[in-house]
Amino acid sequence: MRILLLHNRYQQAGGEDVVFRAELELLRTHGHATDTLEFDNDHIQSAWDKLLTGLRSLYNPSSARLLKKKIEAYQPDIIHIHNFFPVGSPSLLYAAAAAGVPVVMTLHNYRLVCPSAILYTAGQIYERSVNKILPWDAIRRGVYRNSRAQTASVAVMTGVHKILGTWRDKVDRYLVLTDFARNIIVNSSLKLRPEQVVIKVNSVPDCGIGPVQRQEQLLFIGRLTPEKGIEVLLSAAEKGKLPLHIIGDGPLRSEVEECAARCPSIIYTGFSTREIVAAALQHARALIVASTWYEGMPLVVLEAFAAGTPVIASRLGGLGELIQHEVNGLHFEPGNADDLIAQAKRLCGDSELAVKLGQSARKSYDTRYSPERNYQQLVAIYQSVLTDRTATNELEKALH
Repeated sequence: MRILLLHNRYQQAGGEDVVFRAELELLRTHGHATDTLEFDNDHIQSAWDKLLTGLRSLYNPSSARLLKKKIEAYQPDIIHIHNFFPVGSPSLLYAAAAAGVPVVMTLHNYRLVCPSAILYTAGQIYERSVNKILPWDAIRRGVYRNSRAQTASVAVMTGVHKILGTWRDKVDRYLVLTDFARNIIVNSSLKLRPEQVVIKVNSVPDCGIGPVQRQEQLLFIGRLTPEKGIEVLLSAAEKGKLPLHIIGDGPLRSEVEECAARCPSIIYTGFSTREIVAAALQHARALIVASTWYEGMPLVVLEAFAAGTPVIASRLGGLGELIQHEVNGLHFEPGNADDLIAQAKRLCGDSELAVKLGQSARKSYDTRYSPERNYQQLVAIYQSVLTDRTATNELEKALH
């Protein structure tokens, strides 16, 4: 099987870039012939660059030509797209279709159904775009980068291709991370066939299990942004005097530093290396995920599971599937500092419960989120797509 992976890198590297690279290496490790076609946004700096990119995001002929040449040279059996926005554009789907190569696309976010991509704006969950062909309210609000013009560009791109049937007809299989995400996508204005959308989870390398008995140290790792629930996290830590170690950087860094300065139980160490993060996960009593938006599948949660560390998480969106209450972690009501305090103190005060949840967390990793399990899922999906495409081609030949 010859696999061609496509990805539009972000200016600021994130989880999608990590997953793209990890799955590429996973396929190569198992002996599959692979090649890549990558785009980047580094050239998008000036207002003129942004305008041109916005216009080309609807259909970028140069990206289509690049893919056409790559297909002719490499002759892939299947194409897997991780991200096409903004430089790759939906033109990639038309180039693949013209060459008769089946396409699998991972939906790492909700961009196809909302210009915000994260179903979150102005500090709140935002779902009004999901069932709209052209989301006027989202444009009015400027949900993408707080810009009506940039929001309109994304909305037109997705809307035009909804009308053309691009999303329905040019992609053989969509991969989503959770059943929660699948329900949103299947019941959206994309009008996809339910069988087009399947769940395929992420994976992380095995960082190793930490000691069974842990110190009473809670941990937060991530970007310091409003949607990550930093406000409720700090409120709970200060009010409940929780032993909290915060690792990360972002726009709310000063707020975190100020809170840590006046609250002795809070330790803030800023950005840290992967080695330091892994060690922190292995020795923490629990990881806290206080997000107030619909997370996809945070890699840090999977890393916690690998370390045998339970997760205390907002009972929100796909987090409710990843973290099972009283199985591999605990839930708390989103945005509720008092409930977070209660769950954190419950886990810190009950070593037996902490050990039990930690062991189940590791079991979750072994059975669902290990690289080998990811590989098995991914290849099974590829094979299913190729089998379906062969059957369709044979049927069309028989009818003609």
